[in-house]
Amino acid sequence: MPFQISPGINISERDLTHVVPNVATSIGAMAGSFQWGPVLERITVTTENELVKKFGKPDNSTFKSFFTAANYLAYSNNLIIVRNVAAAARNAAVGDIDNGTSVLVKNRDNYDSTTYTDQLFIAKYPGVLGNSLKAIAIDSIGWAAAVAAGNSATADQALFLRSFNGTPGTSQDVLAANGGSGTYNDEIHILVIDSGGQWTGIVGDVLEAHAYVSMAEGAKKIDGSSNYVKDVLSNESDYVWLGVVEKLTENSDDTSPLRNAGSPKVGAGFKRFTKTSAAYYPGGILGGNAASLGVDANDLSAGEYNAGYNLYSNADVVDITLVMQGGATSVTGKYIIDTLASTGTRMDCVAFVSPNIGTVVAAGSDSSVIATNVVADKSAMGSSNYAVMDSAWKYQYDQYNDVFRYVPMNADIAGLCARTDFTNDAWWSPAGMTRGQIKNIIKLSWDASKADRDTLYSGGANPFHAMTGTGVMLWGDKTMQVVPSAFDRINVRRLFIVMEKAISIAAKGMLFEFNDEFTRAQFVNMVAPFLREIQGRRGITDFKVVCDGTNNTGQVIDTNNFVGDIYVKPNRSINYIQLNFIAARSDVSFTEIGA
Repeated sequence: MPFQISPGINISERDLTHVVPNVATSIGAMAGSFQWGPVLERITVTTENELVKKFGKPDNSTFKSFFTAANYLAYSNNLIIVRNVAAAARNAAVGDIDNGTSVLVKNRDNYDSTTYTDQLFIAKYPGVLGNSLKAIAIDSIGWAAAVAAGNSATADQALFLRSFNGTPGTSQDVLAANGGSGTYNDEIHILVIDSGGQWTGIVGDVLEAHAYVSMAEGAKKIDGSSNYVKDVLSNESDYVWLGVVEKLTENSDDTSPLRNAGSPKVGAGFKRFTKTSAAYYPGGILGGNAASLGVDANDLSAGEYNAGYNLYSNADVVDITLVMQGGATSVTGKYIIDTLASTGTRMDCVAFVSPNIGTVVAAGSDSSVIATNVVADKSAMGSSNYAVMDSAWKYQYDQYNDVFRYVPMNADIAGLCARTDFTNDAWWSPAGMTRGQIKNIIKLSWDASKADRDTLYSGGANPFHAMTGTGVMLWGDKTMQVVPSAFDRINVRRLFIVMEKAISIAAKGMLFEFNDEFTRAQFVNMVAPFLREIQGRRGITDFKVVCDGTNNTGQVIDTNNFVGDIYVKPNRSINYIQLNFIAARSDVSFTEIGA
């Protein structure tokens, strides 16, 4: 208790209820190529519908990445995706008559750090899909012109009149900044349109309508959020950024053609965006041209794949447990294993990799040759108990393009682990007839015989087994570790990841405490119940926690260290079954037959 100068009562509290927390075991992660979405930014998706909304549908360049994500989401609902593009990718310029200059805007940080000079509106993300967009804006003068046109209104004018219920005018913020009186007409309506029909299948369909947004920086909505057009599009639009922003001096004249000539000033502290040529305002509407300049560059090199996976390197920033190679080559597979799973700052996740497509989609090849080549692909990626390799690609239906495609299966194996976490625990094997059923499969890229499965399994690649009436199942649960040990099994590796991650998080509470008998006993009392629970859930058969003077010697204490030794006996999955059937004479009693 603290020292007191005069008589009194002091009350203090000390928390001795520290426990080992539960940790997430089913967070998938991947990097790849997609038609749409932010570039080099981690995005979480939970369903295939959300995947399509955020990253677009698959095409011939992106289907391997798309179906890696979709197949994982068939088993689980927590996936982080990083999209990358090659250097040639460009965003569409949306809305200008001259369309401006081609530009690459990867994500929000990239957008905020760039000044644009001749793109009125810009597709939010790189790719030709942005060329199907059109963005147009109208202010009070344009609105009046549309109303006056009546039956002679242009298609864009008529679309504005159908989409909004009133004329844009002067916002309260600009009015207040100009003394509470006057007409300044800083408000506009904005439409984002599917001009090419690539988004909804309907040419000219309205994707977004942004009403009464302000061209004055600093304007606010009723809820206090920004109503400035640049911020509204940045925060709320799924399709476009604002391009050109021209800084105006406080209370200076704004001579852009859409402004009222009699009231051109903006209030103190405001700025507007504007284009200075009357050609940009046909019929009183800002923009009006469909997008162009969008360029796809979705065939990624190993380096570009690896740049995406680098966003997962910091365990303190992003929590992941199941990392998928997707459709990248074994070069990237090895990179994931070496830099994310096995070494560095992580060592808290498992990498899932597949053989190269040319190895397993080889028509006419002898199956024993394929099995040998799969093992060679595995050997090229090295030995690690933080990695799991499968042995085939699957043939599945692409409902978005009405074709069949070969897709890697590393996402399925990661998905089986995620589903096992939900139905059982991370320390159960994801293989076999109970938990190893593969979804969304027409056939395997090749049929492995019993001899082929023996070759694969002894080489560290997990085979599949197709059984009549049962389907295709994962028929192995090995990690890629060469040296035989408990860690050459998926369930044991994932058991230790769960224990290590949970206990290390709890142990942070011991930092800066005294290394004395009290703290050491507190550590044991915190860890033992956690391990006892895992034991009760069949993850381990026995354990022992040592944290006392035997391993926290004077030397350990004097160097400001703290040691806790945790011994566990992991439970093992059954891989081999021997059934002995013995024929006995009819006059023999079974009670007399020995074991």
